[in-house]
Amino acid sequence: SLVIVAALVLAMLLGPSLAHRIAYAVATGRARADREQLAELSKTDSLSPLFRAVTEVVQPAVVEIRVTKRVQFHHPDMDEMLRRFFEDSPLDPPEGMPPAPPSRPREYFARGLGSGVIVDATHGYVITNHHVVSGADEVDVILPDGRTFQAECVRTDVETDLAVLKIPAEDLIEAPLGDSDTVAVGDWVLAFGSPKGLEGTVTAGIVSAKAREYGGLTAYHNAIQTDASINTGNSGGPLVNTRGEVIGINNAIASRSGGNEGIGFAISSNVVRTVMEQLIANGKVARGYMGVALQDVNARLVETFGLPHTRGAIVAQVMPRSPASEAGLEAGDFIVGVEGREVASRAELQRVVAGIAPGRTISVSIVRDGEEQTLDLVLAVRPERLVLVSRRGAPESPAGDDYGLEVQELTPAIARSLGYKADLEGVVISEVDSGSDAARQGLRAGVVITHVGETAIDSPDAFAEALSEAEGEDVLLRVRTPAGRPQFVVISPNP
Repeated sequence: SLVIVAALVLAMLLGPSLAHRIAYAVATGRARADREQLAELSKTDSLSPLFRAVTEVVQPAVVEIRVTKRVQFHHPDMDEMLRRFFEDSPLDPPEGMPPAPPSRPREYFARGLGSGVIVDATHGYVITNHHVVSGADEVDVILPDGRTFQAECVRTDVETDLAVLKIPAEDLIEAPLGDSDTVAVGDWVLAFGSPKGLEGTVTAGIVSAKAREYGGLTAYHNAIQTDASINTGNSGGPLVNTRGEVIGINNAIASRSGGNEGIGFAISSNVVRTVMEQLIANGKVARGYMGVALQDVNARLVETFGLPHTRGAIVAQVMPRSPASEAGLEAGDFIVGVEGREVASRAELQRVVAGIAPGRTISVSIVRDGEEQTLDLVLAVRPERLVLVSRRGAPESPAGDDYGLEVQELTPAIARSLGYKADLEGVVISEVDSGSDAARQGLRAGVVITHVGETAIDSPDAFAEALSEAEGEDVLLRVRTPAGRPQFVVISPNP
């Protein structure tokens, strides 16, 4: 800096032209020194050689998947036009000509593109996403060396969006599945695949978060979030750590534009391993089932139920004639562990139970009325998931104004229109004051309130009476959402 100041002072004394030449010489010298320093620093670069090495090891195991689906297209308007031409036309058809037959369905081929990874070279097993191969009539796997094989076997699991393909190929190279539980936020990862059909693409990023639930991703995915670029066509490709191990299968992005915005998700490798083993052995995945609706615990629920902490999951509902019911679990029980293993959240508890084979007897650690207990429970097979659709309800009936809620009678017709079972009892929220605590706790129109405290609710009058007994204090509600999941909510009155 002293050299530059001296040069500028000298330049001022010697005139503008000479000053410019001196300043330029100084700047050039500094740039040359900086570039020499950069060249020295680049010799110690550890990331580029590491990424190259990982790519050389993993890339031969990454495949491109092309699917073909036959689709029949039938145009009823064409049939009607032909019918009207022959039947309604003033010109009679030639004598002896039969009525025009319905138009034949037209057939075309829909094609899709995705990625996959070879995880078992001996048996030719390839992992990809369910949504890549779902409904396909033909599935072709293109290897990096250009060889193409039609999948002999395709087995999928909708819940985790995973599929296992088997190809009749020799001389394959596999990428081993790693232990996703050892992955830490901030770890470097590489995403492989064929985004937009650009085969052999590699992108780098870090693990942004773990155990994500987002959009269609559920606890069963145990999703890893990454900022490594993932786009259309990356689905089914591997997310790899710096040891060349597959720690996830890319399957989703969070994006308003439809392209990469730095938020991608991969199904964790430990979920992949469990699902793959069951698909190969049995053709389907059987998950353990307790028969409870679970909810994460916040500070309000800790205070209301007198719980020791927030690490665990509270039982919001016990299904009748379920393993949980037979074992004696009750709504309000706080589950803190399974088989001696602590569980920190609803999502973790669901993953642990789902990963245990149905028919096994497990020990469930709970806190009830401030005391720890252990119950034995025989897991059943988890039934198919029911998906309920929310629709707008009927006219409103006010109640519970002090808490920012308006509710109405829940008739069978309204229940069905909202996606609930017709025999559900309670009241349906028709409006929530946007500035109320009820709104802050996530209550909204279409949610059904079934209990206030321990009192079952079957009408707006019963709801209003139960709230009045609260005398302006916090109230514990038991609710059902349009998605069908019961839960506890504590709300405060308006100030």
